Amino acid sequence: MRIAFVSWRDLANDLAGGSEVLIDRLAVELLDMGHEVTLLCGGPVGERHYPVIDLGGTFSQYARAPFAHRSVRDWDLLVDVENGLPYFSPLWRRKAILACVLHVHSDQWDQRFPRPLAAAGRFTEAKIMPLVYRRVPFLAISDSTAASLEEIGVERRRVHVLPPGVDAPTVTVGERSAEPLFVCVGRLMPHKRIDLLLRAWDQVRPKTGGRLVVIGEGPERGALEALAGDDVAFAGRVDDDEKWRLLSSAWTLVHPAHHEGWGIVITEAAAVGTPAIGFNVPGVKDAIVDGVTGVLAESEADLVTRWIEIAEDTDLRERLSIGARRNAANFGWDRVARDFSTIAAEVVASHAASRR
Repeated sequence: MRIAFVSWRDLANDLAGGSEVLIDRLAVELLDMGHEVTLLCGGPVGERHYPVIDLGGTFSQYARAPFAHRSVRDWDLLVDVENGLPYFSPLWRRKAILACVLHVHSDQWDQRFPRPLAAAGRFTEAKIMPLVYRRVPFLAISDSTAASLEEIGVERRRVHVLPPGVDAPTVTVGERSAEPLFVCVGRLMPHKRIDLLLRAWDQVRPKTGGRLVVIGEGPERGALEALAGDDVAFAGRVDDDEKWRLLSSAWTLVHPAHHEGWGIVITEAAAVGTPAIGFNVPGVKDAIVDGVTGVLAESEADLVTRWIEIAEDTDLRERLSIGARRNAANFGWDRVARDFSTIAAEVVASHAASRR
């Protein structure tokens, strides 16, 4: 099968995150399975195992996508990755389309854009996109995302749910830190709520001691560093080896995001037996099995309480660590790619039948 992805960014972009990891890992696994794959996305782009077509800038790519698509218009399937602003591919493609949605942005528009632009973006995603894509099947990465799509008018019967996978650690997993070590991983953006994390840490640290390490870059870094209290380190972007070293030595991953599509880093932490603490919000509640692989908090005060509880209870941490590692074993990328291939074949066959 020949499969083209059209997406906002490539892994070479400094702002690349879970969406870009998902598409790259899927593409690589599909290649290994014998499929032909290419990616169309906004620049900058890097060298990959598959062809990458540079669509241009952050917003100009949406105008260029229909023209760049001509090189793959006869391919079997276009995977249209929705990142808030749609490509409106049903208006310029006649062959099979699968719309891939990691999460519905909802109030994230208000966090990142001025009010008029936020209102326009929210209206486009919630009203215009479901109308234009009304005959297109969707791929969601969690039950939470599927529910959010249903809320904006996408019929549930058109939504396939496929959680992302997790890579194996690139280094030999070492021992836990002797002193309390807590890690947070993510882009330093408003919806990740690192400011909340820092407030909570100010209450946790007097009880537990230890260190908090924040991994990731983003536009809020300067302001967050100014807010940080004692024993907080901002590591910035780190390579995979350093990420795995910190995750495997941490006592817990603390993930305070307002919402996620899934929260790949939660599953990565689980793969090295590190339980996670997060909020009972879309995406995070899909990635954390409460009481088995980590804990879900209902409020900021509850987060502080649960954080201290895990830090002070060695037996609890060990039980959650075992549960996390067992659960992460279910999320291999090879399995994800096989399931995706099955969904893709179904979408292509269904489209061919409808055309007939």
